[in-house]
Amino acid sequence: MNGVIALLGSGETAPGMVRVHRQLLARYDHPIAINLDSSYGFQENVPQMTAKLVDYFATSLATTLVPVSLTNYERATPLERALVHGAVREADYVFAGPGSPSYALAQWRPLELVEDFAVALEHGATLCLASAATLTLGRYSAPIYEVYKVGAEPHWLDGLDLLGRYGLACAVIPHYDNAEGRDYDTSRCYLGERRLAILEAELPEDVAILGVDEHSALILDLENDEARVLGRGHAYWRRGTEVRVLDHAPTPLDALRDGARHSLAPAPQATRASDHSLELAEAAHGGDLEALAALVAAARRAPAPTALVEAVLEARAVARASGHYELADRLRDGLVEAGIELRDGPAGTTWFGGSTTGA
Repeated sequence: MNGVIALLGSGETAPGMVRVHRQLLARYDHPIAINLDSSYGFQENVPQMTAKLVDYFATSLATTLVPVSLTNYERATPLERALVHGAVREADYVFAGPGSPSYALAQWRPLELVEDFAVALEHGATLCLASAATLTLGRYSAPIYEVYKVGAEPHWLDGLDLLGRYGLACAVIPHYDNAEGRDYDTSRCYLGERRLAILEAELPEDVAILGVDEHSALILDLENDEARVLGRGHAYWRRGTEVRVLDHAPTPLDALRDGARHSLAPAPQATRASDHSLELAEAAHGGDLEALAALVAAARRAPAPTALVEAVLEARAVARASGHYELADRLRDGLVEAGIELRDGPAGTTWFGGSTTGA
């Protein structure tokens, strides 16, 4: 089963996006939804931004959005990085949105988060990226802040190229029809057509521009191998002088691929939490129980048991089985500090916390 990639042309709270989120979330009975804060991790108001998103999902979508934090890759502990990997791979709905595409890339590329995205999609998850985060998914990414705000010459950054795994060689441009400038061109994600044309000329011949209008979402249904637009605008697949306008009618993804169907890179095999348990145990051995407690506290707000709790429990089991009892006790202490109650029994460890129960 393959999942869905949703490319939102504007912010998650833009008019019409509630309907888009509802249609995507309706694929799941009790979705585990997470928010990645990396794209706005450089801002001073990260907690407020995250709280706003959590409230939006709760009030507008009746969905619990669990914060998963990685604001700075270099400062993150191995444990924090491992828990991000596990959270993304086990989620049903992965959301990331506002901020800076170049900053998001600087955190996600060394983390190799694209592998986690691919695993999540393989088990049927929805990867829903809005605004700045959307720009990271192509082979190339435009550094919008640096060009529009700072005045840097138009240039490309290497993107995550997640879409390339599915035969879509492109650079994604949200806010394609933006008109905030009124008397000057802010379309093409504030670059304007002139600067985008400069960038487009630098692309290899086989790479297209994938534009998505505001108040719209391009839905890439990987299971059915087709694309369609939700919302009031359009999406655009432009390569050279040819532009294909995408609308609400399904478009086969083969129509966007260059000639014959590409030989697609196989998605990584899904990884159980237990496969990460030794890595988690080794990371926790560093003693960063404060980070462990914060992440597990966030995890227990999810509507179903998540990898963040289960992986720590399995790491504890590995530590106990290998005779590292002090490490096992430290992992237990971290869970207890996060508000998780543990009960050891003949059948294993049962945990309680928030609205969830795990065995």
